[in-house]
Amino acid sequence: MTKLGRILMAAALPFGGGVAAAKPERPVPAIERVLIISIDGLRPDRLLLADTPVLHRLIREGSYSFWAQTTAYAITLPSHVSMLTGVNPRKHKIEWNVDLPLKEPVYPAYPTVFEMARRAGYRTALVAGKSKFEPLARPGTLDAVRMPAQDEKDDAHVAAEAARVIRELRPDLLFVHFPAVDLSGHDFGWGSAEQLGRIARADAHVGELLAALRAAGLADATLVLVTSDHGGQGRTHDAYDPRSRFIPWIAHGPGVRPGYDLTQQEELQIRTEDTCATVCHVLGLSLLPYFDGKPVLAAFGPAPAP
Repeated sequence: MTKLGRILMAAALPFGGGVAAAKPERPVPAIERVLIISIDGLRPDRLLLADTPVLHRLIREGSYSFWAQTTAYAITLPSHVSMLTGVNPRKHKIEWNVDLPLKEPVYPAYPTVFEMARRAGYRTALVAGKSKFEPLARPGTLDAVRMPAQDEKDDAHVAAEAARVIRELRPDLLFVHFPAVDLSGHDFGWGSAEQLGRIARADAHVGELLAALRAAGLADATLVLVTSDHGGQGRTHDAYDPRSRFIPWIAHGPGVRPGYDLTQQEELQIRTEDTCATVCHVLGLSLLPYFDGKPVLAAFGPAPAP
């Protein structure tokens, strides 16, 4: 059996089985669900320079920072696990970045946001373009998983699978990972013409997901968070290098301050762990005392007076 088949069987539980009957009260009632989109390897300045009309619209209509920080590791798997558990890699213990030939699967030492949401009665799903994401697919925490047997260099398949999940499952929490920007950075270099082209394609695929939400009648009730796991320089990304550590963080949806640059909040430094905490906040889940992240509350509410 392929790895993909094994993961899908582990996650294929009856919808709603073993979870709470009533969802929690939410602080922003208009936000009923969350879509997290991670564009692997997306350095903020590359986003701004590439042909990205969809992301530019989300920025104009939402709250954003181009100075958010990923983990000090600045590599894919540990950083994504921090994004989705709210804790740093030393805590969650997923400190490698390859498919390991393990006899038994290893999962984070702390629950993912999928597990927390599913316990509260939400439907959860993950669509990823890299096979190394298996540690995020603990059995019983996801209603749907789509993951390749090997890395997908083309984001189109990821977008098509995510759109299908939106149509068929209508998840309350969906995480989508686009791999191609990172892969093109390693192949051609960060900031290369080839990578800028991949960023433009990723932007179009984000538009496909937004269109799928509209077609399903879910767009007006969805908080969309767009971010990344790391940037890069040359053909790599290194721990502690600022060109690797700074990532975009964009929030768009009901109750989000429109056109608001979050760096106007002098004391606010957004970290990748804040993504998990923000999702917990808007879905009415507990903000657990061990979290290293905090909800980005400044992204919500009316636009401040000029």
